Formats: sequence, C-alpha cells, structure tokens
Amino acid sequence: MTTAPEIDSNEMDVARPQGGYLLPRNSLMLEFRGWIKDILLAVVISLLMVVFLYQPVKVEGTSMQPELLDQERIFVNKFVYHFEGIQRSDIVVFWYPKDPSKSFIKRVVGVPGDTVQIKDGQVFINGQLFQERYVPSGYQDLDSYPAIRVKEGYYYVLGDHRNASNDSRSWGLVPRKYIYGKAVFRYWPVEKAGFLE
Repeated sequence: MTTAPEIDSNEMDVARPQGGYLLPRNSLMLEFRGWIKDILLAVVISLLMVVFLYQPVKVEGTSMQPELLDQERIFVNKFVYHFEGIQRSDIVVFWYPKDPSKSFIKRVVGVPGDTVQIKDGQVFINGQLFQERYVPSGYQDLDSYPAIRVKEGYYYVLGDHRNASNDSRSWGLVPRKYIYGKAVFRYWPVEKAGFLE
C-alpha cells in the first residue's frame, strides 16, 4: 500500500479563505498583482484620455446662459476637430483673439464663406433667418450689426445670452487655430449632467 508523501509545513505557506479550501499564498499574491496591474492600466488610460482627448473646464461668466451657467463644469473634446469640421451651433472653447492667454466659450454661428448680419437681435446667415432655439426671448437683445463675411479659416461666434456676451459682435472673427475644442458634456452639477446641445 502506497502512502501519500508527507508535506513539510515549511515548504508551502497557505491561506485559508472563507470558503474553507486552501490557496497557496503565492497564488493570492499573483492575483493581487494582476488586480493592481489592471487598476494602474485603467488609471493610465484615463489620464491619457484627459490629457489628449478630453479636458475638464470650469465655465466662468454668464454669456452662455441658459445652456451653461457660471461655475458649471464641462468636458471639452480636444480631438474631434481633427476628424470633422467645425459646424454651425457647435459650442467651442478658444483662445480670446485680443488676449490669447484667456480662454472663452461661445457658440459658432458663422462658418467660412457665410455672411452674418444681425437685425433687431435676429441673426441672418446668407440672407436667411437663422433659427436659434437655444436663445430664449429673455436672453436676446434688439441690437443690429452690419453684415460681415466670414473669411476662410475664421469663425463668427456668439454667446447664447446675447445681452450679456462679449463676442464676435464686439471684437470680430475667431481664427481656426485659436479654437482648441468642442464642449460636449456637463459633469457638474451632477443633477444636470449630460451632453450639451
């Protein structure tokens, strides 16, 4: 009759989990290391996404009300315009043309080739009334501005809160090279979290 070999208790260090079966301590360490690697990889990927794709931004001021309120937090997609063009009604973040150390957020109204004119607060693009459902009547102004042709490589931008916005009506067009991202998602306050119009 063959007997099972005796195992010296010094040869194997074991842990007794709640289930009652024995696992070698080496196995637990390997599993723990695997979890740590996965967590570190997820953190690195998240950091790369924030650094290269999305940037958190705090809204300062009231020029984009009612869509964006002062002190709300949003994510800006810094990569999207490498694959698609800037469209009318996009909310963009850009360096202020008069002082590129400052960053502004506005809505694109005129794209290259457009002629933009404002009559009694109503925006006309290429002679046609531009419907802006995101500007409620309490946020409009009644001012008029002469027609301006949007040059190639430039954009005409306006704040949604027309009577409280410093925008292309005051200082002109924004060069494409100053636009560094598209506002896509509000994450703070949490109850208002969601994609932007």
